[in-house]
Amino acid sequence: MLISILLWLLGAAFLAIILVLACLLLATLWIAAKAERLVPPVGKFVEIDGNRIHYVDAGEGRPIVFVHGLGGQLHHFRHTVFGHFGPGYRLIALDRPGSGYSTRVSGATGRLPEQAEIIRRFIEILGLERPLVVGHSLGGAITLTLAVEHPEAISGIALLSPLTHLETRRRQGFDLLYVPSRLWRWMLAYTVAIPASLRYARPTMDFIFAPQSVPDDYMTGGGGWLGLRPGHYQATSADVVAVEKDLGAIERRYGEIAMPAGILFGSADRVIGFATHGEPMKQKVKGLDFEPVDGLGHMPQFVEPERVVAFIKRVAERAFSDAASPGVHDNFNEPSG
Repeated sequence: MLISILLWLLGAAFLAIILVLACLLLATLWIAAKAERLVPPVGKFVEIDGNRIHYVDAGEGRPIVFVHGLGGQLHHFRHTVFGHFGPGYRLIALDRPGSGYSTRVSGATGRLPEQAEIIRRFIEILGLERPLVVGHSLGGAITLTLAVEHPEAISGIALLSPLTHLETRRRQGFDLLYVPSRLWRWMLAYTVAIPASLRYARPTMDFIFAPQSVPDDYMTGGGGWLGLRPGHYQATSADVVAVEKDLGAIERRYGEIAMPAGILFGSADRVIGFATHGEPMKQKVKGLDFEPVDGLGHMPQFVEPERVVAFIKRVAERAFSDAASPGVHDNFNEPSG
């Protein structure tokens, strides 16, 4: 009799777990469908080594490629700064593999050299002539990797709040994303990760944008809803895991950068510390155009788009001038700021 009761209880517990998991799966699929309904694809697609890359391409002139940060997508640039440039520039923003509407090929690791190589191939396939590359946050680390591993492909780099140095236990701020196991990532992505992300979306965004306010239209115009999908979570988690495998080696090569380079960094950035990731770069990259902004947080393109565009144009002027005059990379202006 006792054994029968225990078996019944175990069976009931098992069914309860299955029911909870089924509810979480349905909630995840419902949230993902809503995200894709509210923020549909807006650009073109190109296949690069098995990765299907979604991108927008606007304007005519010298090319500028935009690389978004962790958990972001191309709307972080299209929605914020594209309208402030004016004529004379061809502006291209892409969803990194696994982010937005880009897909990541099976077996990809998300490591920095891998992502930098995809950007290089993207530049090659679109036939872009040595573009300036703009990278934000983790996109800054990828852009720096591109600069040291494929300098011939680009004319310069302009970085916004970039991740530049490997910190001890850097992942402490991203423990829910640091999931080394692919299987666990997949299981979390289709159960608790997306409903939990939606539940805590507001405090998460408040932290990322602090001390500034989150724009009212961030979830739609800024593409925020797109982060609430299983594939996006898996790619973001993989990116977090991959960073600590490569960033230490990449940062030791910053002295090799011999092209126009600039960094705009807010002194009040709570996501990536100004003192750790901004200030040290002035001594590591020759001729760096360094623009500190007092009181600015981690998302300058949303908060001060005109300042960001002026900064990018300033770096672009040097980059495109030098690209047209080979051999003058040693004659940079002194760093500003």
